Amino acid sequence: MSWLFLALTRLIIWIGEQIPVSWGLSPAIGTILSLIVVLVMITATLLTMADRKWSALMQDRVGPNRARFSIIPGLRDKPLKGIPHIVADVLKMLFKEDFIPEGAVPNRFLFNLAPLLAFAPAFMLFAVVPVSPEVTFFGARFQLQVARVDWGMLYVFALASIAVFGTALAGWTSNNKLALLGGLRASAQLVSYEVTLGLTLVGAFIVFGSLRLDTMALLQGMTEPGLRAAAAFANRAGDFLARDDSLLFGWLPSWGGVFQPVGMILFLVAAQAEIKRAPFDTPEGESEIIGYFLEYSGLKSGMFYIAEYAETVVIAGIVTTIFLGGYHILKMLAIIWVMFVVRWAFPRFRYDQIMRLGWKMMLPVSLTNVALTAAVFLWAGRDGVAWMGIIQWIAFLFFIGFSARAQPSAEPGSHSSTVVEH
Repeated sequence: MSWLFLALTRLIIWIGEQIPVSWGLSPAIGTILSLIVVLVMITATLLTMADRKWSALMQDRVGPNRARFSIIPGLRDKPLKGIPHIVADVLKMLFKEDFIPEGAVPNRFLFNLAPLLAFAPAFMLFAVVPVSPEVTFFGARFQLQVARVDWGMLYVFALASIAVFGTALAGWTSNNKLALLGGLRASAQLVSYEVTLGLTLVGAFIVFGSLRLDTMALLQGMTEPGLRAAAAFANRAGDFLARDDSLLFGWLPSWGGVFQPVGMILFLVAAQAEIKRAPFDTPEGESEIIGYFLEYSGLKSGMFYIAEYAETVVIAGIVTTIFLGGYHILKMLAIIWVMFVVRWAFPRFRYDQIMRLGWKMMLPVSLTNVALTAAVFLWAGRDGVAWMGIIQWIAFLFFIGFSARAQPSAEPGSHSSTVVEH
């Protein structure tokens, strides 16, 4: 599946680069349109349906199945696993009335700018995420990465902070006190977890000695068969097989997740809060809480909606590149699946719980992890950090197992009740 995905991606990029060249433009324009717009947009659109179907599976429901392709003979009475709902949702967003509240008229420009500030960064973040090593296609070499820059992760952090302005403007320019409260909640949450989000990756920067995502991906090893397959596929056997740091202790892949298990787990939690997905969705809350995009409708509301799934794709790509060896669509889909499971398995946190988790728990742990990683790296090098990571993984698995065994089992026929504190 990953090879098919990569081949299709290469074909899309080749076509995208040939069109601008025929018009006398730079081939980089085609790469940008192919990777960022086509790849991320299509994946994010498909994830909207995947999220709804997975939630239905967890809740023992059928899920979306009412829409039909009525105009196509033979498909009039077939639900097609809910796929027609993707087209129906897009058409609904495109043709729904673009309503602007009366109080937002003086700030019409900022009211229209807010969805763009939330939507555009979600796609621009993917510019520094490498999809694969350099490959050959139709006799030409392609790099499946829009921008190879030395400050790649700084670019990610800088663009991620722009989304704060989108949520704040959406709440303020709506001239609605409930939307304003939602915007304030979202801004406070984004600013709070951006600190932890950056600190969780500092340990990986220390180990790999670079801020470039493609460099970090190449520095992570695979098993010998996978290493040779990647080398043959990319026609760069010498570059790949010449590395002597591809395996830890001769057998363990040198993934960032081996060196930094605490950093990887904290990054996933902070990223879930950063994109405002459940259980960190108090800024919007869908059916229970009025969010900052209360007054938006039609395509503008859809931009807020699709930006969440585009950010999910980008975060999965960053986690795969830094912590899981990079260059594999199945790893990225696995991370997305974990984020879906977390969304539908945990109840929504209260706002004070979210702030307490970010400032009093995750921030001190991430600071401790950075200090400990730096000390061990100076004292024992990469092997010492690897042993520290292995010990952390063992402790984490023991903690999970002990917590599972400590849960009291309900007596047969008894009914337990849960009291929710408000």
